[in-house]
Amino acid sequence: MSTSTPEAVKKLLENMQTDLRSLSMECKKKFPPVKEAAESGIVKIKTIAARNTDILASLKENSSEVVQPFLMGCGTKEPKITQLCLAAVQRLMTHEVVSEAAAGNIINMLWQLMENGLEELKLLQTVLVLLTTNTVVHDEILSKAIVLCFRLHFTKDNITNNTAAATVRQVVTVVFERMVAEDERFKGIVEQPTPVQGNTNRRSVSTLRPSAKDAYMLFQDLCQLVNADAPYWLVGMTEMTRTFGLELLESVLNDFPGVFLQHQEFSFLLKERVCPLVIKLFSPNIKFRQGSSSAASPAPVEKPYFPICMRLLRVVSVLIKHFYSLLVTECEIFLSLLVKFLDGEKPQWLRAVAVESVHRLCVQPHLLRSFCQSYDMKQHSTKVFRDIVNALGSFIQSLFIVPNTGNPAATNAPAGGSGSGAQAAAQGGPGAGGQGGSLITQAAFEYRGTWIPLMTVSVQGSAKATYLEMLDKVEPPSIPEGYAMSVAFSALLDLVRGITSMIERELAKEEEEVAVRREANPDQNAQAEPEAHLVWEEMVSACWCGLLAALSLLLDASTDETATESILKAELTMASLCGRLGLVTPRDAFITAICKASLPPHYALTVLSSNATNLNNKAYSIQGQTVQIISPSSESHQQVVAVGQPLTVQPQGTVVLTAKNIQCMRTLLNLAHCHGAVLGTSWQLVLATLQHLVWILGLKPGVGGALKPGRAVEGPSTVLTTAVMTDLPFISNILSRLFESSQYLDDVSLHHLINALCSLSLEAMEMAYGTNKEPSLFAVAKLLETGLVNMDRIEILWRPLVGHLLEVCQHPNARMREWGAEAVTALIKAGLAYKHDPPLAQNQRLQLLLLNPLKELSNVLHADIRQKQLESVLQILQSQGDSLGPGWPLVLGVIGAIRNDQGESLIRTAFQCLQLVVTDFLPTMPCMCLQIVVDVAGSFGLQNQELNISLTSIGLLWNISDYFFQRGEAITQDLEREEAALQKQAREKGEPLNRPFHPAPPFDCLWLCLYAKLGQLCVDPRPAVRKSAGQTMFSTIAAHGTLLQQSTWHIVVWKVLFHLLDCVRKSSTTADKEKIESGGGNILIHHSRDTAEKQWAETWVLTLAGVARIFNTRRYLLQQLGDFFKAWEVLLDHIQSAALSKNNEVSLAALKSFQEILQIGTPVKDSAMPTEALAMAVMGVPPVLIDPLSASGPGRHLLRSDSMLERLTRYNGAELQAPPQGEESALEDAALWWSAWNTWYRTGTDSTRPPSGGTGTDRPSFVPSQPFLTALVQIVPALYQHIETGFSMEDLRKLGVILHGAVSIPISSDASPFILPSYTEAVLTSLQEAVLTALDVLQKAICVGPESLQVMYPAIFEQLLLFVEFSCKPPQYGKLETKHVANAKYNQIQLFTPAEWVALNYVPFAERSLEVVVDQYHKTACHKAVINEKVLQNIIKTLRMPLGLKYACPSESTWKLAVSSLLKVLSIGLPVARQHASSGMFETMWPELANAFEDFLFTKSTPPDNVSIQEFQKNEAIDVEVVQLISTEILPFANFIPKDFVGQIMTMLNKGSIHSQSSSFTEAEIDVRMREEFSKVCFETLLQFSFSNKVSTPQEGYISRMALSVLLKRSQDVLRRYVDDERLSGRCPLPRQQVTEIIFVLKAISTLMDSLKKTQPENVDGTTWAQVIALYPTLVECITCSSSEVSSALKEALGPFKDFMQPPVSRVQNGES
Repeated sequence: MSTSTPEAVKKLLENMQTDLRSLSMECKKKFPPVKEAAESGIVKIKTIAARNTDILASLKENSSEVVQPFLMGCGTKEPKITQLCLAAVQRLMTHEVVSEAAAGNIINMLWQLMENGLEELKLLQTVLVLLTTNTVVHDEILSKAIVLCFRLHFTKDNITNNTAAATVRQVVTVVFERMVAEDERFKGIVEQPTPVQGNTNRRSVSTLRPSAKDAYMLFQDLCQLVNADAPYWLVGMTEMTRTFGLELLESVLNDFPGVFLQHQEFSFLLKERVCPLVIKLFSPNIKFRQGSSSAASPAPVEKPYFPICMRLLRVVSVLIKHFYSLLVTECEIFLSLLVKFLDGEKPQWLRAVAVESVHRLCVQPHLLRSFCQSYDMKQHSTKVFRDIVNALGSFIQSLFIVPNTGNPAATNAPAGGSGSGAQAAAQGGPGAGGQGGSLITQAAFEYRGTWIPLMTVSVQGSAKATYLEMLDKVEPPSIPEGYAMSVAFSALLDLVRGITSMIERELAKEEEEVAVRREANPDQNAQAEPEAHLVWEEMVSACWCGLLAALSLLLDASTDETATESILKAELTMASLCGRLGLVTPRDAFITAICKASLPPHYALTVLSSNATNLNNKAYSIQGQTVQIISPSSESHQQVVAVGQPLTVQPQGTVVLTAKNIQCMRTLLNLAHCHGAVLGTSWQLVLATLQHLVWILGLKPGVGGALKPGRAVEGPSTVLTTAVMTDLPFISNILSRLFESSQYLDDVSLHHLINALCSLSLEAMEMAYGTNKEPSLFAVAKLLETGLVNMDRIEILWRPLVGHLLEVCQHPNARMREWGAEAVTALIKAGLAYKHDPPLAQNQRLQLLLLNPLKELSNVLHADIRQKQLESVLQILQSQGDSLGPGWPLVLGVIGAIRNDQGESLIRTAFQCLQLVVTDFLPTMPCMCLQIVVDVAGSFGLQNQELNISLTSIGLLWNISDYFFQRGEAITQDLEREEAALQKQAREKGEPLNRPFHPAPPFDCLWLCLYAKLGQLCVDPRPAVRKSAGQTMFSTIAAHGTLLQQSTWHIVVWKVLFHLLDCVRKSSTTADKEKIESGGGNILIHHSRDTAEKQWAETWVLTLAGVARIFNTRRYLLQQLGDFFKAWEVLLDHIQSAALSKNNEVSLAALKSFQEILQIGTPVKDSAMPTEALAMAVMGVPPVLIDPLSASGPGRHLLRSDSMLERLTRYNGAELQAPPQGEESALEDAALWWSAWNTWYRTGTDSTRPPSGGTGTDRPSFVPSQPFLTALVQIVPALYQHIETGFSMEDLRKLGVILHGAVSIPISSDASPFILPSYTEAVLTSLQEAVLTALDVLQKAICVGPESLQVMYPAIFEQLLLFVEFSCKPPQYGKLETKHVANAKYNQIQLFTPAEWVALNYVPFAERSLEVVVDQYHKTACHKAVINEKVLQNIIKTLRMPLGLKYACPSESTWKLAVSSLLKVLSIGLPVARQHASSGMFETMWPELANAFEDFLFTKSTPPDNVSIQEFQKNEAIDVEVVQLISTEILPFANFIPKDFVGQIMTMLNKGSIHSQSSSFTEAEIDVRMREEFSKVCFETLLQFSFSNKVSTPQEGYISRMALSVLLKRSQDVLRRYVDDERLSGRCPLPRQQVTEIIFVLKAISTLMDSLKKTQPENVDGTTWAQVIALYPTLVECITCSSSEVSSALKEALGPFKDFMQPPVSRVQNGES
């Protein structure tokens, strides 16, 4: 509640009156003056209250009077009254109604009370209230009040003492606060300082304002008092302690630094009074040496006194902190003293407080910087900053080395007996029980047996001291063990943290400013101010050695993870800072320290030791103190977390990694990860260490270069605890991230990193030489990772990166090079897949740069590398195939770089790539690469490792050709563009254009390359490849040849096709005839392919057929080439040499090709032109009229190659080729065909010529096979079509010779089952069919041909009849002995004897020939030539042989056919013969015919025994047919026929009717075998012509009548004899022959009776009748015979007599008898 509100005022007045009343009451009896004063006071107050509005102000004016009663009350010295009065006075003070005068009175009164020792606490309270509520007290009054407080401080009463001390502190503060407030008030007013003369205090004070003057006087006297001098201002002081004085000084200096800095007077005091004082007071500490006995020293040295020393250090801390800028020189002294206090010889407590003081400095980096600037950077100045750091370092070292003397109590208990030790105890020492009684491991340092616990002394970044705060202690406290170490450790860490964060902040700010400046004016190269840099560099240079020494030692000694972490962090930040400032040596030193700590102790790592030599064993001399960098000890009691192998050439045993090593490793990773940019050359250190750690931990690289835990391959296996196992993924992850973060490095740092990795890798390669031990792949894997994350700027690091990896790829250690290849290929793939800017498509240089290493890999000889290379090509194709563009030649080069020594799997992989290219990427690649594709595919065909690949690659060539065909238009345009560019270049260089098949257009060259490749493959040593290549080549030419220009065809024919034919012919004729046992592996080879010769034969066949087919299908096209006739001749020559080769397969195929080139219809002459015009019209092109004179070649009408039509037809795939014109072409055609005929003739003659010399036993060298001969003959019809116009008798004769020769050739018995039918089947062989067909074609041609041709008919008949003779007389082939097919021993066992030759079964052939003869005769019987050349006679003459042989014929069918043919021929020929009877043309035929009948009907051969009755009857029927022919076709025309002939016929019939019996029949068959039917017919015919009334000459009639009478007479005789014999024989039957005879006679009689009945009566003369009737009685006599057969015949004979029982009457009707 405010003291000025009306209520408050009212309350004050009331309270005052109440106080006065109370006072008057108290003093009523004893002190009347006081009572009166009190009462008058009440009146006074009331008066004031009544008269004034501003009561407080008037109260203040009258305060002396108002206060008076209370002062008087205090003078009574009565406690009760005094208390009352003091309370009242305090109330007035609180309301600020005390004037200066009143205040003086009050102080005087208080002083009296103090002197009397009354109400001491109340006094202090009152003074405090008086001084704090207002500012009325000044100068002497003030000093009196202050002295009063001081006096009370030194009373005997403890409470009073303490209260007074507090009051003094507060009063001192109030004095200075007033001064600050005063300054604040006068801040705006600038006053002219009065000139100060001299330098004395008194004078200088005059310039100060009142409050300032008070403060000045007070401070000056405090210095005086501490210095044990009399005060100037604080009059009345009786005693004073130094400790209290120092505390007051410290608090003023600490709380009001501004006062000293702003006022010269005060600064002066600092310099002149405070500093000397401090230095003087320090002297006992400086001189004192712990442990030096007083006896030895000449004068007794004053012992350091803890309270003063500690307070001095506090003062020094404040002075340095606040007034460093004023007291530069003094501070240098203070700091040097501080450093000295850290000495080992000083008492423990002194060192402890000194360390605390140093810690206070360490948390103020800006201060440290100032030290550095003021001392270290000045010449001839103490290097204070460096000394501080080094002192800290040596202090820490001394703690480890010097035994703990001086404080035995502290050795065990971590906390001493002091109150502040509780803090340390809370940390828990080794003896403190943790929860549940379990021991908590105490954080500590341990080094060479010295164990120092670590306590939490302060929060990071603040120096909270323990001993500097022990202001109540008089005796030095006991320092717990480890306290000093803990403080020093914190100080060290804070120092590092402070410096580094400060410098880094400033660096960041500076970089920002530079960037801003750069933006503002980019052309100016903004630079940072060098001063700042110099300071920073100096700071680092000054402190790094000491820091490193201390930190390394601590790191080695640390047993606590947190402490270790802090130390590592300090080293890391220092390393990073050095890096940023470009201080290489310190940077490398810190990094080396971390590296060493990461590795097992004494681990031999050259890169570290070489680097450390300049640090190790080097002592830094610091003002006479030596700081030794201690090398890490090995016996630290650390938890072992991993056991592994060292990475050395010869691993000696194992090494162990502790948890701390792993922790250091993490720091190292962190360093590299976060500060990679500043590492520069020390990447080498970092990476080498990481490599070793990774190796010991057994991490192996995985995909993309990331390291994964793997097992060591050999040697004692790596042992990892679970603790580290869980860490491994984390470590490997950081390792990867470390290299990922390389993308944030600038180019220079990145190059440092890559260089470091490369040199690491080189070392690893060195080590891996000559051993098959697992190499270290760390560097390679990390190179890969680095490359992968820096794809965006891959160009700058590609060459060093890949150059090195390619070297790795050639390393003899398989694992090493495998990774090299993995890295190279992964980088290439990633590089191609990366979305570069600009894209690769527009940056060809980069694309080729990326692909180039792929090509380089082809030079590596190791198969595994090539395998990797090719697999990656496959992947590149699958992922980036569409966008390779200019990289194609390179990629194709890689695919095609195969050699035969490379092994199948490589070739297989490469081939997969090629397949992919051909199936998917032909359209996307530049057309100029297509030729490379062809070459590559060809090289796969030619490799001999894997047959299937060769074959498939040929398939690919076919696919490629298809692609060329489909995309011809586009490819042509592209290629022509390319060509133009190349020609231009060539012209500029003045060189000719170097391209295969140059003059041809580029697109055609592509085709020619393809054909050339296929051509090479066609003569490959492997038959399957040859076959496949041949087929492909010819199919390609056939399918796509239309696209080629005419000039190119010329090259195709001569350079490709004929060249190929020559090569094949040569290889075939020289091929090996040795048998090939098997085709490799277990493949059996068919016997038709079991020699190289046979395999080459197949190739020859294919090639020839292919060429022929092209000549056939592309005839028009080829005929337009000038030298077609020459080409034709060459082709025919090839065909002929093949046909005459001694290989059946080749020769046969040659003929097939021959056939093919002949099946070319002669072009239509006239109708062709309109169709072509039509074709053009359809295509929307007007017909192009071409002047025939422009034709090229002999009479050849050509379209110009650039004409629209040809272009269209080429791309429409239609073969609208120009037709030939006019006579000339016909002539030329004829020339071609006659050339073919001559070839055929030569071939035929050579192949059918029978072998000369030797007897039948010699095996002929070569007998043509049947299929060959068949094919040869089959050519004739096709060929004949083309040459019929000029075909002469001479040619026909030649043909006949060959046909005859062909048919005569026998077959070897081992082939016969395949060619011959079984003997019983009457089938023609195909050869025989062909021969007949050929003749048939000729015959048909003659038939429709002109008259001149018909003279050839007889020749054809002659040829056929020759063949007919074969039925009875097979032809001979030279002197070769042939067996009849039925007897041929077709037997597998006789493999070693020469094959027998089997004559064919010629019967079916002869028979078919006969049928042809008949058929042909049927058509040509009337031809003049046929008549003139006596063809009919020849036919009959030929037929006589089979007819005569009859049953003796080789085949039964032959004579049957001969008969039927004879009948047919005669049915046609006889009328012709009768017609020409007069001309005598047929004179010679009749006897021939008669002989033929005679030979046949009465043959000398007997039928075979096994003929069945049915067969016999059939045969008899044939005989009957012949007789019937005679009766119908010859006898009726007897008058046109020579008489001799008719006579012969009659004789024959007679002979037939009286049949001589053969004795060989069995009883049962006799009636059949007697040819009764035949006899009957002969007899009837005889009779018929006997009674014929058309007898041409009497002679004929006479012959028949004479014959009849002979017959009748004979019948009579037989009958008579029979009757007689029968009677004599009695019961015995007569011999069978006789019975047969009688039956025959009886049948003859019945036949005669039938004939008579049918004949005109006039034709029968009387004698005949007489003889007939004379028979009757004889017949009747026979009735008694016993034979039933005879009886039945008799019955038949007697029956007809009834018709003649009465003589018939001659009737006359219509004038005719």
